[in-house]
Amino acid sequence: MDVVDLGGLAVSAQGLGCMGMSEWYGPADWDQSVATIRRALELGVTFLDTANAYGDGHNEVLVGRAVHDRREEVQLATKFGIDRSGGDDKRVLRGERGYVKRACESSLLRLGVDTIDLYYLHRPPQDAEIEETVGAMAELVAQGKVRHLGLSEVDEGLLRRAHAVHPISAVQSEYSLWTRDPEPLAPAMAELGVGLVPYSPLGRGFLTGTVDRASLGPKDFRGNSPRFSGEAGRANEAIADTVRRVAARLGAQPAQVALAWVSAQGPRLGIPVVPIPGTKRVRWLEQNVGAVDLALDAEALAELDPIGDQVVGARY
Repeated sequence: MDVVDLGGLAVSAQGLGCMGMSEWYGPADWDQSVATIRRALELGVTFLDTANAYGDGHNEVLVGRAVHDRREEVQLATKFGIDRSGGDDKRVLRGERGYVKRACESSLLRLGVDTIDLYYLHRPPQDAEIEETVGAMAELVAQGKVRHLGLSEVDEGLLRRAHAVHPISAVQSEYSLWTRDPEPLAPAMAELGVGLVPYSPLGRGFLTGTVDRASLGPKDFRGNSPRFSGEAGRANEAIADTVRRVAARLGAQPAQVALAWVSAQGPRLGIPVVPIPGTKRVRWLEQNVGAVDLALDAEALAELDPIGDQVVGARY
């Protein structure tokens, strides 16, 4: 698989989002998840994404165990900043210096590594200015505990303020055929040499056309998602139909078309774009990897580009 320079960090052109291996997307299986990560490495998907909030640390432990004997092959990205210790209804977005340091030490322990390749602030903090948070992250770089810094879901002002403290390699934000929110940030990212890491590039599975909305269980948060439920969900089926139609013409799968579209936006936006589709099953991983070699023609882009204006419902 091709390698992409993500703000100075060389990563695989497609990554793997590991959150669903621990929670939010219904039941998960440890052995199945580990097998999926190991298969990803075999296929050249070496950019792995986790966070301390995923499963309250479970996900970092899982990822660490899966790559314990192949550390030099992977680029590990994790995040901090969402404190769920008081319950999900009392989350706190934290960024004070002491918390940053403790969070990093805990992530290193759970991952079983000495250095984190890409360390993200998961969300803008409520209890600290961005300069304090990124300053603490910069200290971790100086100490050799972190190699590169990232931010998630930030605006241009916060990105510029953070970058003034220490270079930012990547911004992780939701980006897909039906979520175009990060595009206004692209000029500033290009100016600063920052790459985009799209999460949920498959629209949380909706764009693949494989999700049965009626069968989503109580542990799958998509059941209550505005875009999946009710009239909005029914209206958005037209979007999935468009993706299926393009895929059929190209002899590809809908997931591959949706991922190929995201990757193809890099040249247009003027920044490196590395999607991190999440899955806990080898079958879907192997399908997703096929998107790397899929080229979308002008006809396909003409059908897909308008989808961003057709979606019904908010992200959350």
